[in-house]
Amino acid sequence: MGDIAKGVLGGGWSLVVGWVLPAALNLAVFFFAVAPSLRHTALMERIWPESSADTAVLLLVAAVMFGLLLNALQAPLYRLLEGYLLWPRRAYDRGCRIQRARRQRITDRIAGADARAPIQAALLQERLARYPAADEQIAPTRLGNAIRRFEEYGHDRYRLDTQVLWNELTGTAPKELGRQVDTARSSADFFVALLFGHAVMAAAALASLPFEEADVPLSAVTATVLIVLIPAWYRAAVAATDEWAAAVRALVNAGRKPLAEALGLVLPQDLGKEREMWLLVTRMSRRPYRPAADAALAPYRAAPAQPGCCCTPPPPAP
Repeated sequence: MGDIAKGVLGGGWSLVVGWVLPAALNLAVFFFAVAPSLRHTALMERIWPESSADTAVLLLVAAVMFGLLLNALQAPLYRLLEGYLLWPRRAYDRGCRIQRARRQRITDRIAGADARAPIQAALLQERLARYPAADEQIAPTRLGNAIRRFEEYGHDRYRLDTQVLWNELTGTAPKELGRQVDTARSSADFFVALLFGHAVMAAAALASLPFEEADVPLSAVTATVLIVLIPAWYRAAVAATDEWAAAVRALVNAGRKPLAEALGLVLPQDLGKEREMWLLVTRMSRRPYRPAADAALAPYRAAPAQPGCCCTPPPPAP
């Protein structure tokens, strides 16, 4: 039992909280608020459970299936909300302009915040911190910027491109750091899954209105409530990236040394030299191999152990 609990808490817990649980909540809304209006359609008559126990089993199985499906589709779901997928070029550029102007307004308010209470200034700093450091990295949505800020953290600070070296970084860093990232991300996943599920359930509720036996007031209220909640879940997803960003920063700061050692490199003490080293490693990971890479990385390679060398120095002679 202890091993099972460790497995759930170690890996599957993020899947359950991030994707299966919101799928279950959305399916519960469908079964109790939308499905009764579709009760006498051919499809619903075929799958409608005959007892409350069958309803619970069906809800559980469907929640797991849809949770796994959402987890598999998480990349396009996030990219749609970040402004990278299915966004026309004009809408993308306009969104970037709006986000740059919003960041500038926050910066101006911070600069003129002498008379503000400390808590108000801290809240403005928190909002500003949800933008990437470089202006050219601005995304067209708030969620896109909130995620882009920690995607670019390693490159901005150390020239370590975490997008390219993510698997190497998470594979060599202390396991606790990796668990922190997964746990922090599950909060954002929860609200993203809830958001998309609400959109689908609201569309289903509106689609049920023309049916003869539809409960029009219930379907209309359900669709309205779900549509109103979608922006709230989006803002919650943006706020949830704060902990996610902190976990990724910790992973980069504390995990780059084990990564360097796993690659046979010695982390330089000088930050400028370290930035040069990670830039070379990133380039070598992206480009085809060239012999010049060996010479470029030679100053950063760990010295090979000498044969017969002892790990501890001999005691001094009397």
